[in-house]
Amino acid sequence: MIVGREMACLLEAPLRISVLSEVTATSRHYVDRLFDPDPQKVLQGVIDMKNAVIGNNKQKANLIVLGAVPRLLYLLQQGSSSLQLRTECSVVLGSLAMGTENNIKSLVDCHIIPALLQGLLCVDLIFIEACLRCLRTVFISPVTPVQLLYTDPTVIPHLMSLLSLSQRTQEYTTQIFSHCCKTPEHQTVLFNHGAIQNIAPLLISPSYKVRMQALKCFSVLAYENTQVSTTLVNVLVEGELLSQVFVRMMQRDQPIEMQLTAAKCLTYMCRAGAIGTDDHCIVLKTLPCLVRMCSKEHLLEERVEGAETLAYLMEPDVELQRIASTTDHLVAMLADYFKYPSSVSAITDIKRLDHDLKHAHELRQAAFKLYASLGSNDEDIRKKITETENMMDRIVSGLSESSIKVRLAAVRCLHSLSRSVQQLRTSFHDHAVWKPLMKLLQNAPDEVLVMASSTLCNLLLEFSPSKEPILESGVIELLCTLTQSDSPALRVNGIWALMNMSFQADQKVKQEIVRSLGTEQLFRLLSDPDTNVLMKTLGLLRNLLSTRPHIDQIMSSNGQQILQAVTLILEAEHSVDIKEQTLCILANIADGNTAKDLLMTNDDMLHKIKHYMAHSNVKLQLAATFCVSNLIWNEEDGSQERQDKLREMGFVDVLHKLTSAPDPNLCDKAKTAMQQYLA
Repeated sequence: MIVGREMACLLEAPLRISVLSEVTATSRHYVDRLFDPDPQKVLQGVIDMKNAVIGNNKQKANLIVLGAVPRLLYLLQQGSSSLQLRTECSVVLGSLAMGTENNIKSLVDCHIIPALLQGLLCVDLIFIEACLRCLRTVFISPVTPVQLLYTDPTVIPHLMSLLSLSQRTQEYTTQIFSHCCKTPEHQTVLFNHGAIQNIAPLLISPSYKVRMQALKCFSVLAYENTQVSTTLVNVLVEGELLSQVFVRMMQRDQPIEMQLTAAKCLTYMCRAGAIGTDDHCIVLKTLPCLVRMCSKEHLLEERVEGAETLAYLMEPDVELQRIASTTDHLVAMLADYFKYPSSVSAITDIKRLDHDLKHAHELRQAAFKLYASLGSNDEDIRKKITETENMMDRIVSGLSESSIKVRLAAVRCLHSLSRSVQQLRTSFHDHAVWKPLMKLLQNAPDEVLVMASSTLCNLLLEFSPSKEPILESGVIELLCTLTQSDSPALRVNGIWALMNMSFQADQKVKQEIVRSLGTEQLFRLLSDPDTNVLMKTLGLLRNLLSTRPHIDQIMSSNGQQILQAVTLILEAEHSVDIKEQTLCILANIADGNTAKDLLMTNDDMLHKIKHYMAHSNVKLQLAATFCVSNLIWNEEDGSQERQDKLREMGFVDVLHKLTSAPDPNLCDKAKTAMQQYLA
């Protein structure tokens, strides 16, 4: 038996080798014919190769390995080659480009792009179209470096000039533009070379493909680009405003792809500030069109794109959020995104079902994004979302999904809902969402960490029932680590969460924060270049220095360093808000029993307080006066000596002037302080 098995194995191997050598031999034959001295035989060889590679990825790979590409490119660029041969070479190269990503990489490595761009300088239309078609195929691949289109500054204007030649040149060129416009710099280059005026007339082309590619071009040009968007608003196409052309393209009788892309164009123009959020083309046309795309009769990718575009459209506008939340039962409709494909799915096409099973996570991601956008401002909408079937459970499971994009979208949704006091007290507590959130914070990319730590800031607000269990889970260490991040957003969130945690906290929590953060890091944060970090650190310090025993305890161990940091901030060029917060910290220190002595023995600091009492900004005057008021308060030990010292330094004269200040609050505060001297 054993012998038989071995024989079987021995017989199999040569068979495999002979089949492979046969394929390679055939492929070799095709390549050899490209070197024939007879031009007619070369042409026939290229035509035969074209027929052999159609739909045959294995044959394509073999020909590339055997060196067909450099030879085809050589023939393509030879002036002595006939136009027919050069055109056929371009067609074969386009076919090879339709294979795998490795094929594209090989073609790009052989410098196919400069060769084809050179081919566009020819006067023969059929050859130009063949080169453009091949370029289009190469550039739509995600592995092609789009920068190759912008290396030579003469390329874009030449491509623009080809738009007038034929419907094919229009279709391929606009498709190349829309795939190669990836950055604001690319948008500017295309804009400066007349993309808008050259492409706008194509929106009314008799060819659907041309109209569609032109529309896609406008969507990538307008995205987050104010210059392009404000220009588009005033463009006329045969006497009709461009926005109205887009509105027509969103009508229900148009193909879904066209409706969606037109809606994206108007969305991007709106977000760039070129169209008002209350404009009827947004409220009555774009928004309903995008809501329509979310319904379950549409394909998965249409539902994903519709939901994500709608989320982007209404993200900054509460009125659009309210309108969307009451359109076509959108909140309930999105719940279907989590049940797809269901066991009783109507999909009979096995390929489509297989595709959708692999991409179902994209639906969940889109739903979370849209819920996040819907609930970012309005309390009633948030309530509606959390009351949608199993919503909180879905978010909780979304936080631990394998797809990083779903986790990010789920935490975004959670963050949006966490802005609600009501939800923090109810749904968030009932579902213990802090647990998966803490788990997410242990090990995640920065993008997820920023959103998760933002949410945690809200869960640590004093009225949140989750605050206590989070504190007990050892969160302080984790937040202190975030404050050391290179990312300003993470530093802000780490310190913000500590600030929320320290508000009206007991001494034990405050001591733990100071111990974990370390005075060195605290003072590093007080000189952070990011003003948000500085502002939140001052907020943390202000919370730590509240209630007298806490003030005295912290100042006895870190007083000199704190005053030094405060001096630096008051002397530097900082905003009014930062200086106000700093003076409020001094006012808290002045309220301590023993801490106020540190201020009274620091003449430099007292002069600074006096300077701010006479400042031109009322906020700063108020904070400085409050500080003095705390220092001279009558009912406290040593008040007489403090009053005398401040009188000698000229504080009473300043207070007297402030009693007739135009601001009523400042006037009252000054009068209250003066009464301490009169009592």
